[in-house]
Amino acid sequence: MGKYFGTDGFRGEANVVLTAEHAFSIGKYLGWYYGKNLGKHARIVIGKDTRRSSYMFEYALVAGLTAAGADAYLMHVTTTPSVSYIVRTENFDCGIMISASHNPYTDNGIKLINGKGEKLEESVINGIEDYLDGKLKEIPLATGDGIGCASDFSAGRNRYVGHLIALATRSFKGVKVGLDCANGSAFMIAKNVFDALGARTYVINNEPNGLNINLHAGSTHIEGLRQLVKDQRLDVGFAYDGDADRCICVDEQGNVVDGDAIMYILGDYLKQQGQLKGNVVVSTVMSNLGLYKALEAAGMTSVQTVVGDKYVYEEMVKNGYSLGGEQSGHIIISKYASTGDGILTSLKLMEVMLERKCSMSKLAEPMKSYPQLLKNVRVCDKEAAMNNKALLAAVAAAELELGSEGRILVRKSGTEPLVRVMVEAASGEICEQYVQKILDVMGEEGLVLD
Repeated sequence: MGKYFGTDGFRGEANVVLTAEHAFSIGKYLGWYYGKNLGKHARIVIGKDTRRSSYMFEYALVAGLTAAGADAYLMHVTTTPSVSYIVRTENFDCGIMISASHNPYTDNGIKLINGKGEKLEESVINGIEDYLDGKLKEIPLATGDGIGCASDFSAGRNRYVGHLIALATRSFKGVKVGLDCANGSAFMIAKNVFDALGARTYVINNEPNGLNINLHAGSTHIEGLRQLVKDQRLDVGFAYDGDADRCICVDEQGNVVDGDAIMYILGDYLKQQGQLKGNVVVSTVMSNLGLYKALEAAGMTSVQTVVGDKYVYEEMVKNGYSLGGEQSGHIIISKYASTGDGILTSLKLMEVMLERKCSMSKLAEPMKSYPQLLKNVRVCDKEAAMNNKALLAAVAAAELELGSEGRILVRKSGTEPLVRVMVEAASGEICEQYVQKILDVMGEEGLVLD
């Protein structure tokens, strides 16, 4: 990770950490970089979520891109996976998504996607960071017919909707489905897809106003969807995050089916279809012990990566794996996408339900999660915290005491000034005990930001 770009783009409070000037400079660098390498106007597509600040960043990026000679194509409010899909299928040189994912509306972010629909190469990101820090000579402005232009490309979003509909292998007729769109990017797409496939859709949090994205809504606030499923006696529910690259499911009883359970369900289904390469599911170190036990019982194994769907995807590409993801709901199915796609994930879960004629609760039943407690601790300095000797010693002692019946993970966030402390154990009480031990040490060492 660099100074500005973390595991999922350049993210922070709008006009405090991430400013319109940053966006202009990023656009200018990308327009110059791709134009220089191609010898012609670069074609760069931009999408955004529903945050108020997304419009400001969109216009700043367009100004930078066109000033450097690139042509900008605007998909407007759309999802991150739709930008990835359009870049890959419409031969764009680069894609940009303006979103801070599951963060509150006050934050925003700039995610960069290469011509293959994957996260942009570190070498290019390093160049952007050097330019932002003034380490490179000033980029010349285009003149005359070298100046780029901006065009409406909402048709790209419509093509993505058609792509999703075409992936469905079964009609959803008669299935009662709840959708929580988080007042974010999915509000333009999810209901249209499920309606087109014949589902009886019940939608919440699909009236964005620029300020309510992720507000008590979506994949990180699943309570509303659980209540909807129970109140309306729905067959299943799906919640997305602000840019719809995550999906969390709710079964017909109102129980949460998280990313780990989704990976188990899809992995078992793909294995049965002979489509799970090596019978391997790629997960991160944050996945629950219960996932590994369920996979093993079903004849599958898991390869673990550090946290971040970027690293999951890199491992999948390196070894040709079919399925990977995170407990948070980033699920990557390599046959169809090069990034997490919340709506696609929900469509494939519907396929499993219908193909197996089985309820979601029954599909998820073999996945028995160990109690897990995660605390996000706001710290003064992430690097100093992660190198603190007392904290490292406390973590090592906890690992020894938990042994094979639990685990502890302390890691820094890639996108926020947080250290995440997670414990899994045989009971919630044990989890609480060990998390508190770590928090006490962090407090004693002066690592916690008041």
